[in-house]
Amino acid sequence: MQRSALTYADGTLRRDGQPHRLLSGSLHYFRVHPEQWADRLRRLAALGLNTVDTYVPWNFHEAAEGDVRFDGPRDLARFLRLAQDEGLDVVVRPGPYICAEWDNGGLPAWLTGTPGMRLRTSHGPFLDAVDRWFDELIPRVAELQAGRSGPVVAVQIENEYGSYGDDHSYVRHIRDALVTRGITELLYTADGPTPLMQDGGALPGELAAATFGSRPAEAAALLRSRRSGEPFFCAEFWNGWFDHWGEKHHVRSAANAADDLGGILDEGGSVSLYMAHGGTNFGLWAGANHDGGAIRPTVTSYDSDAPVAENGALTPKFFALRDRLTALDGAAPRRLLPPDPPLLAPRDLPVTRRAALLDALRAVAEPVTAPLPLSFEELSLASGLVLYEAAPLLPPGDHEVTVTGLHDRAQVFVDDAPVAVLDRESASFTVSGSGAPVRLALLVENQGRINYGPLLGQGKGILGGVRVERRLVHGWTMRPLPLDTWTPRDTARAAAAAPSDSRAGFATAVLSVAEPADTFVALPGFGKGFLWVNGFLLGRYWEIGPQTTLYLPGPLLRPGDNTLTVLELERLGDRIALHDRPDLGPSQEYVETFD
Repeated sequence: MQRSALTYADGTLRRDGQPHRLLSGSLHYFRVHPEQWADRLRRLAALGLNTVDTYVPWNFHEAAEGDVRFDGPRDLARFLRLAQDEGLDVVVRPGPYICAEWDNGGLPAWLTGTPGMRLRTSHGPFLDAVDRWFDELIPRVAELQAGRSGPVVAVQIENEYGSYGDDHSYVRHIRDALVTRGITELLYTADGPTPLMQDGGALPGELAAATFGSRPAEAAALLRSRRSGEPFFCAEFWNGWFDHWGEKHHVRSAANAADDLGGILDEGGSVSLYMAHGGTNFGLWAGANHDGGAIRPTVTSYDSDAPVAENGALTPKFFALRDRLTALDGAAPRRLLPPDPPLLAPRDLPVTRRAALLDALRAVAEPVTAPLPLSFEELSLASGLVLYEAAPLLPPGDHEVTVTGLHDRAQVFVDDAPVAVLDRESASFTVSGSGAPVRLALLVENQGRINYGPLLGQGKGILGGVRVERRLVHGWTMRPLPLDTWTPRDTARAAAAAPSDSRAGFATAVLSVAEPADTFVALPGFGKGFLWVNGFLLGRYWEIGPQTTLYLPGPLLRPGDNTLTVLELERLGDRIALHDRPDLGPSQEYVETFD
C-alpha cells in the first residue's frame, strides 16, 4: 500500500519521516475569482504557511442533479496545482457537508428537497447520493495526492459531525468511501473541543483534530487525554469571524489572535487558520443560521477579518501572525511580500431607472399554476425569488391575511401597491375587500439556506399556505426567478421588459475604465436587492448592513464600458458609488461560544 506523506507516532507529526508542523490556512477557491487564485495562494505562502486547505462544496459542482462540473471557477484540479506551484501542500475537505457559512452547508437543494431524505446519516438514499458524488470527486483528488507527485497531503472525513449527530456508521461510511476511491494520504476528523463533540465525530484509528478560537491549552489537554499517541492539530483556528445581515461586523484584534496562535504553537501543535483569506459569497451562495425563531442570513462579504483581506490586502493581523509563524524553529525563510492589489479611483456613476419591479418579473418568468402555493423545491428552484399571485374574492371590510411556513421574507402587494413586508414562519397583514377579487402578490426571497444545525436542508418559499381569516386561498400562479443562473441576456431582457415606475425594479449604470482593477461598490439611497456586473451576479446588498460596499474583483471588468445592473426590491437610488476601501460596517469583538 502506498505510504502517506504525513504520518505520526508518539504524539509527533512527520512528513516523509521527518518531524513536521502543518501550518495551514483556509482559502476557498469557490470564494475567489479564478484569475486571482495564484495571487491569493502566494499571499498565504508569504504569511509563513506551508499548506492551504479548502472545502469542496457539492452544490457548487452539481447544482442540477447529474450535471457535475469541474470547469472554470469549479476547476479544483487547477487550484490544487497552483498551490503546488507556490510550494504549498494541500488539505482537502470534501464533506459531503462543509458548513462554511455556505448555502445549505454545501448540500445540493435537489437532494435536501427530496421527500423523506435523512441528511448526514446512514440512510440508504443519502449514502447512495454521496457515493455517486464521491465517484466524481474523489478520484480527482486522489490523482493529486503527494504519493503521486501532487500537493494533497491530507483529507478530512466529513466536517464537525460531532456538532450534529452520532451516527458512527455514517462517519465510517464516509471514511471508507474515501479509501476505496483511492485516498492513501492522512485522514482525520475535525470537531469542537468538547467530549460531546469529539465523541460524536471522531473515529478510532483516525487522527482526531479540534476546531476552536481560544483556550488552546485546554483543547490540547482534552485531545491528548483521549488520544495520547496523536499529534495536537487545530483544524480550524478562528482568528476572525463571519457576519450576518442586521448585526455588527465581527472582528478579532491582531494581538489577541496572535496570542492564541502562539498558544497552539507553544503546545507543539499544527494549525489551520480559518480563514487565512475569506473571499466573497458571490451570487446567492451565502448561507444562513437559525437562532430561535429567526433566520440570520450571512452577508455577501466573507472577509472574516482574515489576515489577507477580501481584496487581497495585507492587514495588521497578517503581520502579527506572520511574526509568530516565521519565528518557529525550522520555519521557511520569509518570502517577499506582494504589494496590495491596485484599485480604481473613487467615482460616482449615474443610474438609469429601467423596468418596474412586478411588471419586469412577470415578463421574464414563465408562470406555473397550482391550487396551493408551491415551495422552491417543488418548483425545482434552489435560490432566488418566487412571485406568488392569487385573486381571492373578499367581502367588504377589513380582513386578516396570514401566511404560514414563510421561508424567508415576503414583500406583499395588493393590486400592485406595496402593503407589508413579512418575516419568516407565520405573519399577517390586513386587506380591505370590496366584494370584488383582490390581486394579491407575494414576492418571496430565499435569503440563504441554513448551513448549520438541525434545521439543515429546510425548504424555502411558502411551505404552509395563505389564509383569509380561516379560509385558505386557492388558485395560485407562481413565477420562479433563478437570479443566480441568469445570463447577461436575461438581465438585459429583464431591465428592458417594462417601463419604470421610479420606485423599485431594475436600474443600470455604465462604468468606463481604461485598465480594469478592483473596486468597492456602494449603493446609497437603495434599499435591498442584487447587483450584476457584466452579467455576473456579484451578490446581495441591504441597507441594514453591516456591510455597505460590495467587493468587485478587477477580472470581472473589461477595458471600455462595463454594465452594472441592479434589481432593487424596495427603493431605487440615483447613483452608484465606487470606493477605494471596503466599508464592512460598525464592528464588535468576536466572542467564541459552543452553543
